Amino acid sequence: MSLYDPLAPNYYDTADARVERDRTFHQCSDCRVCVKLCPSFKDLFRMIDDLGGTDQVGDLTGEQHRHVVDECYQCKLCYVICPYTPDQQQEWVIDFPRLMLRSLSIQHNEGNGPGANARLLARTDLQGKVASTAALIVNKSLEFAPARRVMEKLTGVSAVRMLPRYTRVRFSAWFKRRSRLTGGAPRGEVTVFPTCLVEYQAVEIGQALVNVYEHNGIGCTLPAGQVCCGMPWLDAGDTEKFAEHAQKNVNALLPSVRAGKPVVVPQPTCAYVLKHEYPDFLGTDAAREVAANTFDASEYLMVRHRESPLSTSFNGTRYTSIVWQNACHYRAQQIGPKSRDIMALTGAKVEMIERCSAIDGTWGLRAENVETAKKIAKPLMEKISRSEAQLVAGDCNLSNQAIREDTGKRPVHPLQVLARAYGLEGDQDA
Repeated sequence: MSLYDPLAPNYYDTADARVERDRTFHQCSDCRVCVKLCPSFKDLFRMIDDLGGTDQVGDLTGEQHRHVVDECYQCKLCYVICPYTPDQQQEWVIDFPRLMLRSLSIQHNEGNGPGANARLLARTDLQGKVASTAALIVNKSLEFAPARRVMEKLTGVSAVRMLPRYTRVRFSAWFKRRSRLTGGAPRGEVTVFPTCLVEYQAVEIGQALVNVYEHNGIGCTLPAGQVCCGMPWLDAGDTEKFAEHAQKNVNALLPSVRAGKPVVVPQPTCAYVLKHEYPDFLGTDAAREVAANTFDASEYLMVRHRESPLSTSFNGTRYTSIVWQNACHYRAQQIGPKSRDIMALTGAKVEMIERCSAIDGTWGLRAENVETAKKIAKPLMEKISRSEAQLVAGDCNLSNQAIREDTGKRPVHPLQVLARAYGLEGDQDA
């Protein structure tokens, strides 16, 4: 639909976007089913009510519109629950996250976007390559308050946020030298899209993925040429840079996909981007082909488990109870709680919490958003703090960092739960 199509000629038209925001804000105000989700809606409805009600939506100022746009951190949950999302009749169609993304892109093009800090944070591969070569020094600096204050001024990342540490041996390096699956891959092969978080920081998640998959007869390949999924560039409003990253990844992944090796992704935001953003921002058959063959890592395992059961011979560490955060971008994929189901195979009773951590890429790490993010995340943190489960699990590594920061509990990825149960704990010393 041209209202949200980044390839449409009027996508960056300021006046056209304003008309669509007025229409959307009016309809959202009449409905308000999304009021509990995020500050964008709460502040929007408050501003509308202050003007006298829904019929006064057109009187909202440009600055008020920008306030709503800036508070949207693309969790996608309104898309999940909205009764007017793009399967409905044309005149009722609403895609609030896409409209906010369109508006942010217009701000960027007009020189009024999130700013240089957001664009610096978007260069995840550059940061990762530099930081991993001096991981010990960089990681120490993350614990040094004066260094963090300098970092906040340079990058915009809050000095009080707990950040992931960098690895000394990147995932791709570990992958090349690891012990390979012996006896072939009777269940076929997959293509691993590790994500920049796994490549440079949470290598243990990638190790768990490979070990669990190969333990179950699924071979893993890692094509060269992969880069960050590009989501941080969307956070910065730079759709051109995002499309560049998307095209590089499609080029890298397509040959494997056409060779019958579907793409598996261990981070929900990146999986969502490959599945839902690449086809729209590139508009090519190649992007659609990659998207159609992309799976969340737990999702794919459950697909194969239904065809032929995975191994349930567990000789390692198991847990009787696990509390699992069903992260926003995991829910937005609308694949069901596959990570919960994977962990349940180990015999664990898994409690699911569907609350937001308000990290969503780099949004919740930026200094100007920390106070708001903490308020949004409070219900999640309180539930996890009260939980008596043996282990906390979550698919989103940045969300896991926020949970650790606020509760003191150290979450693990669901694939790590399975790897531990098999006795296949990763061997990376990060």
